[in-house]
Amino acid sequence: MTEPDLPDLAELLRRFGRDECAQEPLYGALCELAAQDASLLDLLAQAPPPQRKANLLLAALHERVLAGAVPELAAYYPSAGGTRTPDDALAGTLQRAVAQEWPALSRHLREGATQTNEVARGAALWPALGAAARVSGARRLALLDFGCSAGLNLGVDRLRLVYQQDDGLVQERGAVGDEAAARVDTRWLGAAALPEADWQLALRHGVDPAPVDLQDPARLRWLLACLWPHDSRRAERLRRAAQRLQGLPHQLRQADDCIAAIADWLAHLPAGVQPVLLSSWVLYYLTQAELARLRATVDELALRHGLVWIAAELPALSAQILTPPPLPALPAGEVASSATLWTLRWPEGGRIQEQALAWSHPHGRWVHWLG
Repeated sequence: MTEPDLPDLAELLRRFGRDECAQEPLYGALCELAAQDASLLDLLAQAPPPQRKANLLLAALHERVLAGAVPELAAYYPSAGGTRTPDDALAGTLQRAVAQEWPALSRHLREGATQTNEVARGAALWPALGAAARVSGARRLALLDFGCSAGLNLGVDRLRLVYQQDDGLVQERGAVGDEAAARVDTRWLGAAALPEADWQLALRHGVDPAPVDLQDPARLRWLLACLWPHDSRRAERLRRAAQRLQGLPHQLRQADDCIAAIADWLAHLPAGVQPVLLSSWVLYYLTQAELARLRATVDELALRHGLVWIAAELPALSAQILTPPPLPALPAGEVASSATLWTLRWPEGGRIQEQALAWSHPHGRWVHWLG
C-alpha cells in the first residue's frame, strides 16, 4: 500500500461512518478518528484489497474488546458492558489500544475477513428456498452456502421466524413456538402472502476459504466481533443459532478456490435432491474477474445439472439480466443505501431464467416479497 492511497482510505472510512453508522454512534466516531490517524490508516492498508473495508478494521478493534485486552476502550462498547458514549477522551483511548494491541490487530487485518453470518437474513431465505423448490419442481433441497463462514444459514429451518405484516397479523415459520430457537423478528412489507412450508433441507453444505469452527471460542468471538456492539439481541441470536446448528448434520469445506468447489459438490450429491446455491453478501468481496468466472461457472452447471442460484446482494451484483424493481416505501428510520435484492436464477427450456424475489434489510429487519 503506497502513501498516495491513504487519503482514499480516509475517505472510505468517513463515508462508511457517515452513511452506514447512523444507528451506531460509536462506530461513526471511530471511523472519523481513524480517518485522521496515520497509524490506523496504515493498519487498514495491511488488509488485502477485497477486505480493505471499514468493517474489517472495526471488527478487529471489537475482537480485542471482547477478548478483554483493552478495558479502557471497552468502556465505550455496550457489547462488553460499557456505557460511555463517544467523547473527547476516545481519541487517546483508541490510540493507546492500537499501540498496545498492534500485533493482534495487524494479524486480523492481514488474515481476517468480515464474516457476519447474519442469521436474520433467514427471514428472506426461508421463502426464497420455497421459490427454488417451486421452479425446480423438487421438495428435497441440497443447499450449498457459498462463502459460508460458520454455516449458520444452513440452519434456516431451525430459526423461529416471526413476521409482522402491515395489517398487524403475526405469522411464524420455521421453529414455530420454540423458545430456545434463535428468534428473528421481521416486518413483512406489502400485500404478498407469506408462503407456506413446501420444501425441506435434505443436505446442508458450506464452502469458504476459512470456514469458522464453532467449537473454537476464538473463532466464535470473531463472529461476534463482526456484529455491531450495541445490538445485544443480534449477538444472542447468533449464539443460539450456533448452538442449534451444531446439533444438525452439516458439512463445511475449506477451499482456496470456492468457485471450483461448486462442481465438485454437485458431483458428489446423491440422486433425488435439488441442488441450490446460496450467496449472501459475499459477491461484494470478489474481484471483477472472480465474479465473471463465478457467474459463468454457475450458469454452465445450471444448464448441465439443474443448479438453482439464490443471490442476496446489492442489486448491481444480484441482478444479471433483469432491471432491479423499485424499492418499496420503507419503515420509518430505515435507509435504502444497503438494501439487499434477492434474486433467483435457474435453468428452464435450455435457457437461464432470472426473477427478483424480494428486497430486504441486510440484517433482516424487513422483507418486501416480490416473488
